[in-house]
Amino acid sequence: MAVTIKDVAKKAGVSPSTVSRVLSNHPRISAETSRKVKDIMDQLGYHPNIMAKSLVSKTTNSICIMLPKSAEELFSNFFFMELIRGIVTQASRLGYDVLISSGANEKEEVEGVSRLLNGRRVDGVILLYSRQDDPVIDFLYENGHHFVLIGRSEQYPDILSVDNDNVQASYDATKHLISLGHERIGFVSGPPDLVVSKDRLKGYLDALHDSGLEMRPEWIVEGEFLQESGYRAMSFFMNLPDRPTAIVLIDDVVSFGVLRGLHELKYKVPEDLCLVSFNNIPLSELSTPPLSSIDIGIYNLGYTASQVLIQSIQNSDKTYPRRQIIPHRLMVRESSMYSISKK
Repeated sequence: MAVTIKDVAKKAGVSPSTVSRVLSNHPRISAETSRKVKDIMDQLGYHPNIMAKSLVSKTTNSICIMLPKSAEELFSNFFFMELIRGIVTQASRLGYDVLISSGANEKEEVEGVSRLLNGRRVDGVILLYSRQDDPVIDFLYENGHHFVLIGRSEQYPDILSVDNDNVQASYDATKHLISLGHERIGFVSGPPDLVVSKDRLKGYLDALHDSGLEMRPEWIVEGEFLQESGYRAMSFFMNLPDRPTAIVLIDDVVSFGVLRGLHELKYKVPEDLCLVSFNNIPLSELSTPPLSSIDIGIYNLGYTASQVLIQSIQNSDKTYPRRQIIPHRLMVRESSMYSISKK
């Protein structure tokens, strides 16, 4: 015979309503009571009826992650895997399941989140990217759904978001190269419709301007967050008659493409070209040579986004800080750095 919520309440010495509150992670239930009730559940082998619980509480205890539309980019870039790890870890701790949705285009993305939210399969959505003029954000905002953006929205500055100060981070990376004596500094950007690309480009340009250095349009290359983009950018830069001596790259994975191309052409880092990139994924320290990279706290971005979303779902009347900034730091690895004065 199946164990019921009344069986758990009786053995734990609490009311059935207290057990229900434990299941919904109600903030008024003490940690001691919650732990005691959950231990009894484990002893008795009790498993809550999720469908019945959803009908009573009008919540699903599930959230959705909306993936970028490029599957190639997603599964070849450690950034997204670490971001999702942070989201899932915190969601699990708070008693929430995580669903994943994606679409081949913006129309399919809107249809996907609409189906999940209006069909009451999830309580809220985390967006892993920040695009300019994004119809997914338009839909979520205009319909009053719970959602958190990892990134920054230019159109809706008052939405819940978790981000880095990407302008300052890029500024710091560029100024570090300038401090080493580099004056010819290139920049490899991401897709122009992404706000992160715009912000990091601005930081790079601001650093050049503040240092009185020339901005050369041919030293700025756009691409995707893929190795191939770095490989193509490297080929372009190294064939210029007046090439940069250092490059700021928007992502570590892009840097790996640059390293591969330089190796094929018998160029060396940092003797022929210095590199600084973003994300500080584990492979950046294991590459040859190890890369200097801006650590943006990827796991913390995901963990915090999950926490902020679930808090807003559970306490929709409470006011939260609309934008949370995760600190960054430059991880300098001398093997990828070269002072221009040494040349």
